Amino acid sequence: MDASEVSVIIGGIAAIAFVLWYFFGERERVAAIVDSGGVQEVKVTVKGGYDPDVIVVKQGQPVRLNFYRDETASCSERVVFGDFGIARDLPAFKTTSIEFTPDKAGEFTFTCGMNMMRGKLVVDGDANEEVRPNATPQTAGHHHG
Repeated sequence: MDASEVSVIIGGIAAIAFVLWYFFGERERVAAIVDSGGVQEVKVTVKGGYDPDVIVVKQGQPVRLNFYRDETASCSERVVFGDFGIARDLPAFKTTSIEFTPDKAGEFTFTCGMNMMRGKLVVDGDANEEVRPNATPQTAGHHHG
């Protein structure tokens, strides 16, 4: 192998590493802000991706995600929350609010209509443990606080 082949291989490995980091790396987690009406609200900018792309909310409380689409790229025309049965068109240079109440805890991916841009909605179930009569008790060591 000569130097140019080696640099192509190294460049390829670097590109693969970047893609893996981009799709699977640790992102900044942004917690929703609860307004006076008890609605968890987050503003999300859509421009070549979602910012923030990891949103933390509490289970059982209404959520309002305000998607502002700051581009005209066709990829970002729709946002899809498959786990919640939500698909919404996002007009360019406008804010589109999506409101729902997450009824299950866990991590849920949301994507663009072409499944290329993705973000994560983290639904934290800890807040509702005491109000669910059929909740299984947490084992020691998993307590947050």
